[in-house]
Amino acid sequence: MARIALRGIRAMGRHGADPGERRREQPFVIDVAVELDTTAAETGDELSDALDYAELHRRLVTIVASTSFALLERLARALLDAVFEDERVRFAALTIAKPGILAGATPSVTLERRR
Repeated sequence: MARIALRGIRAMGRHGADPGERRREQPFVIDVAVELDTTAAETGDELSDALDYAELHRRLVTIVASTSFALLERLARALLDAVFEDERVRFAALTIAKPGILAGATPSVTLERRR
C-alpha cells in the first residue's frame, strides 16, 4: 500500500453560507492523500497502473468550479466522492480550505474515508 498526496491544489468557486459568497468566485485550496496498492505501477511502469495525478487534479478543480454549496463540509464530501470513483483507492483524507474569508484565519474541513 502506498500513500500518494496532492497538496496545494488551487481552485476558484462559489461556496459559502453567506449568499454574497456564492455570487462571486473565491479561492479554495485542497490537499488530498490517497492510499492504494501501487504494486502494478512499481513493477510495470505504465500510467494506467498508477493514480493519474493530472486527472484527479482536474476532477477536483472542476467540482469546485461547477458546483455551489453553502457548507465546506458538503463541498469536501463531493470532492471525496470523486476521489473514490477510482476503485483502487482504499483510503483518502481530503482537506478543503477557504483562505481570505476571515481576517487572520483560514477555515478548513478535513474528511477521511476508508473503503
